[in-house]
Amino acid sequence: MAAILLYVPRVTNRLRYVIDLIFGEQLGLSVEFTTNMDVYNSSEGPKFIYGDQAFEGDLFFKSTALLFEREIASQDLRPFQFGDTQAFFPVYHKLSALPFDVFAAVFYLVSRYEEYLPYVSDQHNRFEASSSILSVIGMLQKPIVNIWCMALQTILAERFPKLKFKLKQYSFLPTYDIDAAWAYRQKGLYRTLGAYAKDLFQQDWAEIKQRSAVLFGKQKDPFDTFELQLQFQKQYKLRPAYFILFADYGVNDKNIPVRNTKFCELIRMISDYADVGIHPSYNSFGNKTKLRHEISRLSQVLNQDITMSRQHFLRMNLPATYHTLIDFDITDDFTMGYASQPGFRAGIADSFLFYDLDHDMVTPLRVHPFHLMDGTLRDYMQLNPTEAIRTAATIIAEVKAVNGSFVSLWHNETLSDKKRWSGWLEVYQKIIEMAIP
Repeated sequence: MAAILLYVPRVTNRLRYVIDLIFGEQLGLSVEFTTNMDVYNSSEGPKFIYGDQAFEGDLFFKSTALLFEREIASQDLRPFQFGDTQAFFPVYHKLSALPFDVFAAVFYLVSRYEEYLPYVSDQHNRFEASSSILSVIGMLQKPIVNIWCMALQTILAERFPKLKFKLKQYSFLPTYDIDAAWAYRQKGLYRTLGAYAKDLFQQDWAEIKQRSAVLFGKQKDPFDTFELQLQFQKQYKLRPAYFILFADYGVNDKNIPVRNTKFCELIRMISDYADVGIHPSYNSFGNKTKLRHEISRLSQVLNQDITMSRQHFLRMNLPATYHTLIDFDITDDFTMGYASQPGFRAGIADSFLFYDLDHDMVTPLRVHPFHLMDGTLRDYMQLNPTEAIRTAATIIAEVKAVNGSFVSLWHNETLSDKKRWSGWLEVYQKIIEMAIP
């Protein structure tokens, strides 16, 4: 079938981007633009109007100003109830097929427009979940972009029964951040002695006993859960993504020394059965020289280009962080999510291309939102294992309902099933079993 013809008063980069996202990536349809009403009127194929002026009998979506602007400014969102969700950018036109500007609403969320506006950051200079419009209206745990796209598909299917839509399939991608490959081993003499000194000062005899048992080969390092991860991957036929903290030592960067032979061997072993990316360090945030060095060193270890990333501590400042990643040829970033809350930071359960609002253009960087993190459930929400499983089940069900891509974020430490993570190995296995297609 021929492409859908879309009449608009003016074609902008913002409009092209959101139409490609909704119609191309979500619905699998091709759209052609026209600003010529004669061309529009002469077309006999599927067509619709997006703008201010409707024509009786034609499919019409009333527009707001957002997609025809160039500047970045505070928006009057005015949320309201729409089906089982909330919507914003309401329009008031009796002929509009939807009571809100769905294209502007999708663009606002996926472009992360609100993160360009003034906000109060948390202690790690992050945009917090509580600052998001989705949190304010109680929609952070729903993939409302996908839900809106499905509502749009229903309208189009009823109006143009011959349209063939994309048959989306649900998928699951487990990801791991390796902040500390081992709890006690391979730390180096000075760090090990310093740790013993700290334990002695605090009279933590249990920690001294465990550290000694591991270092003298009598007990396995509790963070060494890599065989278990491989077992999961074989059992459930998974290919995960790993993000390696490969940085100089710092207060918030405490992985194994980058020149450690065993650590480098572990990274190469992981790359045999998974995709590996960089976990840019806490100290590299805003420091391009440090980040360049970290990427280069990991690339040398793997003897391959590094094209994936996820920021350590999820530290991200738009658009600067993404500008830097693009400069270093990172093609896929997995930072899009909140530390404090599970759900859908960009309102969507699929990957999407980063739209650079500063330069008003789409970029080649693909953003992969994650939806659930171990530390969120235990440390921020302070859930017990049973509550964590229940929360995970809700998020996974939401992703499955829209045939999206569920992405989990876990750490090797969490799978130790010891100390603060006692009982959480079962949580992760339950999540895998719920998440697999």
